[in-house]
Order: sequence, then C-alpha cells, then structure tokens
Amino acid sequence: MTVEALKEIVARVRWRAEARAAANGPLVRSALGSAPPVRDFASALGQPGLSVIAEVKFASPSAGVIRSAADFEAVVTGYVRAGAAALSILTEPEFFGGDLSYLDRARQLTERLGRALPLLQKDFIVTDYQVYEARAAGADAILLVVAALDPADLKNLLGLARRLGLEALVEVHTGAELEVALEAGATIIGVNNRNLKTLEVDPDTCLRLRPLIPPGVLTVAESGLRSPDDLRRVAAAGYDAVLVGEALMRAPDPGRALANLTGARLWVGF
Repeated sequence: MTVEALKEIVARVRWRAEARAAANGPLVRSALGSAPPVRDFASALGQPGLSVIAEVKFASPSAGVIRSAADFEAVVTGYVRAGAAALSILTEPEFFGGDLSYLDRARQLTERLGRALPLLQKDFIVTDYQVYEARAAGADAILLVVAALDPADLKNLLGLARRLGLEALVEVHTGAELEVALEAGATIIGVNNRNLKTLEVDPDTCLRLRPLIPPGVLTVAESGLRSPDDLRRVAAAGYDAVLVGEALMRAPDPGRALANLTGARLWVGF
C-alpha cells in the first residue's frame, strides 16, 4: 500500500460516513440517550502486568481475507475465555471486512459470558459523525490514526470523544506523529510497528518510541507481535498493553492462540 492507497481508503471512509450522516445524523444523535454505559477502557489497560487487546479482524488490504466472519462468536468467546483485557472490533466494511453491528454483537456476547470487556472500535475515524455513531453503536473507545488526520482534526475528534465519554487510542508510527498526538492531548498512545504508508513491519519501532512517551500516558504496542518473547520485550520496555490481531485470527483456535501467547490458562465454566 502506498501513500496514495492510504489516502484513497481514508477518502472512501469519509465519503461513506458523510453519506450516513446525511441520511441518519438526527437518528444517531437521538440514540445517544439510550446508548449503553461506557466500559472503562483505560482501566482495563492500566491493570498490573501487560494487558492484551485482542482483535477481531476478518480481512485487511495487505492480507486479503483472513478468516470467515461466520466465526465471529467463536472468536469473541475464545478471547474472553483466554483472559483478554479488551477487544478491538474492526468495523470498516470495504477494506477490512468489518461491520458496525459487530460492536453490539460483541457487547451482548461478552455480557452473556460474564466478562463485560471494553470494546475499541477499529476504523478510520475522520468525521464528527463517526464519533457519535461509535457511541450510539456501543463502542467504549475509538481509534484515531495520526497519519490519517491533520492536527486540528485530531484535536477536535479527541475532544468530542471525551465529551461523549469515549476513550481514544491515538495511533502513531514516528516520532513526529507522536509529537502531534501528545500536543493534541492524547492520554492513550498506540505505537504501530506497521508503517501504514508502506505496510512494512519493524518490530523495533515501538521500542524506539517508548522512551519518548511521558509518564502518565498509557501505552499500547501494535502489529508484528507473535510470540511470548515479543510480549516480554515490549513489557520490559514499559508498555502497558499490546494489541494483537492477525496472528490470532489466522490460528485454528484464536482463543487458544491467545492463551498460548500470554501463558494464560483458558477459563472454564463457559
């Protein structure tokens, strides 16, 4: 994927969001009054030890189809059983095989399983409408990608999310992007080892940037983390959490793969 490809994805996402806003804007805003209580994403990441955000992702521009969406409930159940601290739910349909309805499905399923995990909506959030939509759909946190936003828009979307009670995972890949995120007031920083403009993965990116993140900011390492040794490295570097997706979604049993990755025992009683 090139810079132009990233711009095309963002442009398509914006176009669809603006069309939904024109058709459904008043309905979505009115639905905010009945939106479910927000689950505490920041607290889930701030627990002792290295927390895991387990991702539900069925496709990507770089990998194509990863897994059948028919496995949704099995994947979520496996992650809950394996002790995930939070779930990342891909909702972008055209390039990542996601759907906004997955948020409500995951929310209801985790409640039935007795572990009401916070849900991160994983998408390219570039408009105010999408933030309102996220809250109405049951997200507890949203992703804001610095590479896809100008600084003013980032600050505006971050402020709107907070006013609606949502947390924001602000994703960076370079030191310059990190400066933009901190200037905007981000309190949860995700360092993506994958360069979204080239799709190349450098697992040392998160290690290089970690010393630049000030105390009091929650930190998440993303992409290219596939082994217990990878998790030990980022934990030793001072990260609070990791976000793991494709390595789990490609496994025959994503929940067991998560348990193997973290050394956790699968929960019983489900």
